[in-house]
Amino acid sequence: MPTHTLEALFAAESIAVIGASPNAEAVGGRLLRNLVEAGYKGRIYPINPKYDHIGRRRCHSDINAIDGRVDLAIIATPAATVPGILHQCGEHGVGAAIVVSAGFGEGGAEGLQLQSELLEAARVHGLRVLGPNCLGLIRPLLGLNATFSNNQALPGDVALVSQSGALCTAILDWAEPNQVGFSAVVSMGDAADVDFGDILDFLALDPHTRSILLYVEGVKDARRFISGLRAAARMKPVIVIKAGRHAAGSRAASSHTGALVGADDVFDAALERAGAVRAYTIEQLFSAAQVLSSGHRLHGNRLLIIGNAGGPGVLATDRASELHLELAKLAPTTVEALDKVLPPQWPRANPVDILGDADPARYARALDICLADPGVDAALVMLTPQGMTDPTGCAEAVIDVDRRGKAVTACWMGQKQAAAAWARFAEAHLPYFHTPEIAIEALDYLAQHHRNQHLLMQVPGSLSAHAEPDIEGARMIIEGALSAGRSTLSTQESKALLNAFHIPVMPAMLARDPNEALVAAETLGFPVAMKIASHALTHKSDVGGVRLNIGTAAGVRAAFREMLDEVRHSRPDAQIEGITVEAMAPVRHGRELMVGVVRDPVFGPAISFGAGGTQVEILKDRAIALPPLNALLIDTLIERTRVSRSLREFRQMPAIDRAALVQVLHRVSEMVCELPEIAEMDINPLIASAQGVVAVDARFVVAPSAGGPDPYAHMAIHPYPAHLALQWQLADGTGIRIRPIRPEDAEVEQTFVQGLSEESRYFRFRQTLNALTPEMLVRFTQIDYDREMAFIAVTGPEETETEIGVARYIANPDRESCEFALVVADEWQRRGIGTRLMEILMRTAHDRGLRRMEGEVVASNQSMLALVARLGFERRAHPDDAEVRIVWRSL
Repeated sequence: MPTHTLEALFAAESIAVIGASPNAEAVGGRLLRNLVEAGYKGRIYPINPKYDHIGRRRCHSDINAIDGRVDLAIIATPAATVPGILHQCGEHGVGAAIVVSAGFGEGGAEGLQLQSELLEAARVHGLRVLGPNCLGLIRPLLGLNATFSNNQALPGDVALVSQSGALCTAILDWAEPNQVGFSAVVSMGDAADVDFGDILDFLALDPHTRSILLYVEGVKDARRFISGLRAAARMKPVIVIKAGRHAAGSRAASSHTGALVGADDVFDAALERAGAVRAYTIEQLFSAAQVLSSGHRLHGNRLLIIGNAGGPGVLATDRASELHLELAKLAPTTVEALDKVLPPQWPRANPVDILGDADPARYARALDICLADPGVDAALVMLTPQGMTDPTGCAEAVIDVDRRGKAVTACWMGQKQAAAAWARFAEAHLPYFHTPEIAIEALDYLAQHHRNQHLLMQVPGSLSAHAEPDIEGARMIIEGALSAGRSTLSTQESKALLNAFHIPVMPAMLARDPNEALVAAETLGFPVAMKIASHALTHKSDVGGVRLNIGTAAGVRAAFREMLDEVRHSRPDAQIEGITVEAMAPVRHGRELMVGVVRDPVFGPAISFGAGGTQVEILKDRAIALPPLNALLIDTLIERTRVSRSLREFRQMPAIDRAALVQVLHRVSEMVCELPEIAEMDINPLIASAQGVVAVDARFVVAPSAGGPDPYAHMAIHPYPAHLALQWQLADGTGIRIRPIRPEDAEVEQTFVQGLSEESRYFRFRQTLNALTPEMLVRFTQIDYDREMAFIAVTGPEETETEIGVARYIANPDRESCEFALVVADEWQRRGIGTRLMEILMRTAHDRGLRRMEGEVVASNQSMLALVARLGFERRAHPDDAEVRIVWRSL
């Protein structure tokens, strides 16, 4: 199978240091010294025309003077020389480069021009570039330290990827005395070429990495970031710490990296949908990594706390309450069993205090009993060193207990007496912490990970299963406003847009004088609301432009004049079209809610939900989600708000019509998926009651869309492409469904592969394989519809589908070409299924802007070679494998 495009970066067998120096304090000198001192076993070529030798190593004048292959070039020369050096590297066959030099994106117009030249050189030669302006890369298992840091890194299974080189050095300095090891440390710098998405894609499949830590200051390409994050988080835990959570920090981060920084709550929403978890301090970052990389997984949040002292148990309980972790309630049989092994004065409750004289045997028996309780999902075992305590022996006892597949973490407090126990926990890969609060936070990361992994599995389409919206009519409304030079829709246009998506609205009529207002009120029926109609006025109530519950004809005429005078006095510059007269919404037992859309500068449209009304800015009760949404994602969004509790039945208030609210949020999701022109939207208030939901007021801000081949390019998460599904019929009348693959197809995909002949499996996977590994199943069924596509052909009822073929492509980093794979069940071959799947795959790739499709075919697979030849593919021998043919065609 083809190697990853970053293989030359992470697994280089030969390295050239361009700008090497005998001066150990110079950047080039430190780079060379770090490579040697880290124990790198590959070939090292110093390059600097000023020297014949550096130490005992021959120094070359340039890369062309090297007689041999170079996988990786580390460049530490002035910025102006770098593009030319990269051209030389590309001509020499170098696969990757690390540019530590500064003076590019942060160097003004001249620096930006140099960065453009750097990227062009890399693109022409297919060379991947890390940096510029970066610390470099460390791969401890290879003895590869390609940085100018003062630190070496211990080998381990945690990968650290950071936009800040300084933070890397600080973490490395902290990690060594704390015995924290790494599978890789990557400083990205300006990330002109290799970015988060590329690195995450590599680390997702790296067998040496068990968890991934990200330090993020800003995101340049949201789609690639989310795509890589989702791919990695499906395979292993990803923990993110982000700078710029507040306005001042965001400005600093933006000036540091040149990357756009989105709103912090939108960033949170992106992480949730990507299946990652977020930390806020360096200590939390490594706590989360320790507990998540241990393999522990939570399937509930019922926590048991057990220890030899009451005080630490109370501290742990307080922190668990703050984080909404539920304390498990001990079953009567558990209490009865504990009564037999604990002293009579134990409190018979959770936290389970096994008292200060607890020995290893008591720890083991009590923990074993508690873990057997079906109401316990996870346990925190605590110890404070007391007069009769054996910390190491108790640690051994905890390690030896059968954990029954449940998450167990330890908190051994102290320092001197606890150190040996900490070492034993580390050897046993049992997560341990020094304080109750940090231990509880680590368990909360397990709970977050479980919840976010569930959200990651959701792949809604752009349209729900409700009545088809009038998308074309909605577009015409927006185009009409834009052609008139307006960015804000009128009240009537806004309500018409909602109507097009079947969102209930209160009827309204525009009146230009008091008599028209009276006619409108009589037509709609009293009582009515009256609101000023002006594109210039966003918050009408702030300028006296709203009157409610007007119940008489005289009141309508008087309100018209009063409102007009008041608004003209407050805003004499505002152009007023008239006054809208609306039927009053039924307010009995109604709750005022708000649904909004913002276009985040990084992640695109984001949907907000929360408490509505005139105090929305003060209450600040809102939750954010990235579209597309489905019922589960909508329920999660609603439940994250404080106002959600008022939607249920309480006192004399009946519960609202929850299904109607969910449907409105579904419709808003459809709207932002299908209408990229929407820049902002507010439905405030949205009145929800037992009788249904109705939009009382709405405001839209629109802007021209960029257009392009992908109708969902404005979104960070690509919807499930349900519109690509089709029905097809074989020549004998057999009905076939061809559709994009979904995460829930894991079982049918596994059955399909197991049913292939040994030869077919070898042709597809180039290895002996009886079944897909769990990692492969995730990789094949939980795909990113932006950069890859997989179509499966299925037969039979939808509830019991049988897969009979699959074709897939994945885009290369250049986003212009892609690699494909195809396999059809043996008994269904030679019936046109492979041809049909490939035709659909090629058409989809072309529509996504890809221009070339290529693949590798085993030379003995004559039927596949014949099929692709009929489809117009050319072929040639593989340069490194005589058993393989490379096939390709333009799209």
